[in-house]
Amino acid sequence: MADELKRVLVIDDEENMRHMLSALLRVEGYAAETAAHGRAGLELLRGGRFDFVLCDIRMPEMDGIAFLQAAAEIRHSAVIIMMSAFGTVDTAIEAMKQGAYDFISKPFKNDEIVLVLKKAEERERLRRENILLKKRLAVLEQAAGLGGMIGGGKAMQAVFQLAAKVAKHSTTVLITGESGTGKELAARGIHEQSGRAAKLFLAVNCGGIPENLLESELFGHVRGAFTGADRDRKGLFEEADGGTLFLDEIGELPLAMQVKLLRVVQEQEIRRVGASASRRVDVRLIAATARNLAEEVRAGRFREDLFYRLNVVNIHLPPLRERIADIPQLCEYFVEKFAVSMNRPEIEGIAPAALQRLLAHSWPGNVRELENVLERAVLLAEDRLIQPDNLPELLTESGGRHPLELLRGVSSIKKGRQIVDQWLIGRAMEAVGGNKSRAAELLEISYPSLLSKLKLPEADDSATDEM
Repeated sequence: MADELKRVLVIDDEENMRHMLSALLRVEGYAAETAAHGRAGLELLRGGRFDFVLCDIRMPEMDGIAFLQAAAEIRHSAVIIMMSAFGTVDTAIEAMKQGAYDFISKPFKNDEIVLVLKKAEERERLRRENILLKKRLAVLEQAAGLGGMIGGGKAMQAVFQLAAKVAKHSTTVLITGESGTGKELAARGIHEQSGRAAKLFLAVNCGGIPENLLESELFGHVRGAFTGADRDRKGLFEEADGGTLFLDEIGELPLAMQVKLLRVVQEQEIRRVGASASRRVDVRLIAATARNLAEEVRAGRFREDLFYRLNVVNIHLPPLRERIADIPQLCEYFVEKFAVSMNRPEIEGIAPAALQRLLAHSWPGNVRELENVLERAVLLAEDRLIQPDNLPELLTESGGRHPLELLRGVSSIKKGRQIVDQWLIGRAMEAVGGNKSRAAELLEISYPSLLSKLKLPEADDSATDEM
């Protein structure tokens, strides 16, 4: 949180130095913890979240350079500043190459330490702002498709292409698909790509309005039409005149209202409740349902004539379980979105083990469920990458499906290889407790190759497998 004290880890084998730095840091408004050597410091860094590390070079057990190398193996976001009474230019350069932000020679004045920390704070603030700006741009770029929908797979690309064709005309559209697949986003996208984009897009859930108020809500009413109607009121059809009206869950519409809606669709006229004359409206109608309307027609719950009027063009949105190849891209988009909205630029993505869990889940709530899961994960994440324990228990217990199941519906060799790679990497990382060098050995690939597949921009590709 913004009002929390910055946490500094001091690693030095001299007790007096640890005591002096701890006292100084507390006076300057920092929270300080100490360790007597690199190995103890590494355990503290692994177990806690620090903003800065002040680390000596020459120490028993594990010296400063070895500490830097080992720190590169664990997930942390601390800025490391090295200290030494035996500092040379070569030592400073080596420390920087291993990931240190700065180097300060002992003995030093108190002001020097404070100045270095303030500079590091400013650098981190600028870095965070830069990351946030990049994430905002990435969110805007990824959401530039149909109503902000994400999907590079074949099924969704077909949806986008059909929607783009339909958008050019005022044809009535019926969007079908399970709850959470993005029907309203698709409807909004069609509106935004149409000649009506400058006019209103209004959405109404037909199952969310009491039946006795539905007619007035859609068509409006005149003063005195019923108790409480103390003035004339436009309905949604009039409000959307020239634009688009989206009727969600059209299958919930009562039969009596279906008759009145059919007349509006046929005649492009509405009559307010209590009015004696009709009014013409120019409204593009898009309806959506999670029900099978053809079965509803056969069961007598939906009018056949209205069904055909609405179903001029049908756009079916596939469930998420049938577009598994899109999950990594969706995850990237939602993580960036919530990292921006929660002001958490340090969150960079999803660990392979967590992505494996997400790929293995059946997603009964579809994209909406995935979005909610990732919002929670970004909120709870304590590392740069979202981990399996940041996911709901239901997901972490969902088990690992075989990669062949994950490939169902995937026709691209490139996407299929990516899914299998992530599955294998996730399994390897789980097996070795997150140690990337050991995971690379288990996978029989080089350490730099693993870093590339993990897409960790801050990782040092020059590191060796012996780190």
